[in-house]
Amino acid sequence: MGRDTVRRNNVTVTGNPEGRTVVLAHGFGCDQNMWRLTVPALSDDYRVVLFDYVGSGRSDASAFSEQRYASLDGYAQDVVDVCEALDLTDAVFVGHSVSAMTGVLAAARVPERIGALVMIGPSPRYIDDEGYRGGFSAADIDELLDSLESNYLGWSAVMAPVIMGNPERPELGDELKNSFCATDPEMARVFARTTFLSDSRDDLKTVSVPTLVLECTEDVIAPREVGAFVHRSIPGSTLVTLEAAGHCPHLSAPEATNAALRTFLAGLR
Repeated sequence: MGRDTVRRNNVTVTGNPEGRTVVLAHGFGCDQNMWRLTVPALSDDYRVVLFDYVGSGRSDASAFSEQRYASLDGYAQDVVDVCEALDLTDAVFVGHSVSAMTGVLAAARVPERIGALVMIGPSPRYIDDEGYRGGFSAADIDELLDSLESNYLGWSAVMAPVIMGNPERPELGDELKNSFCATDPEMARVFARTTFLSDSRDDLKTVSVPTLVLECTEDVIAPREVGAFVHRSIPGSTLVTLEAAGHCPHLSAPEATNAALRTFLAGLR
């Protein structure tokens, strides 16, 4: 199982073999390459694990199952499988975007393997609800998913720069667009529905490990009200607002992101 998982999820292990393990998990439409500016900041002191969810990057696409990945539980199981394949204990799980909630689910399943969480741009629910602002109406999400399913490449070209922000640096939006476009449209459709229709608010109550919530001053996908909600829902969590715009600060503001990450890691026991 372990060797199969390593191959299936294109697992990469780098950094200091004697250091605490940090697992970096990418978001929708991305892959482990999105962490290339983070890895050098961690490699001297930490053992770094990267992987691709099935259906993303260089994972084994033949392992994809719509039934499994139609809920966040399927992606959380990928995380659990990777942790078990490498026999990790007390690892720090760093999840970007939807992976923040995937990490919450995985930590609840295998608490001995995940000892801390870092959530970058998390959102437990994207759709507004009574007393809760997720940033989108139900009609907004329906329109987004309809557009994605009818013309995925066109959707990617329009949405990637919006998600990335930083219009004065178009190369960032282009990179995200290219990452989206490299994803199989059918698998992307499943992942998008799973992501944008999920409601994991109650799962936040299960978190009992040290947690860092990283948000940006401007983020169209996860507005600051969401960061505040996540912070309130996880007792003892730390909320850091980066002086950065967009939904991918590990690419658009790597120095600030890495500094916040290293400060949190250094404070862990």
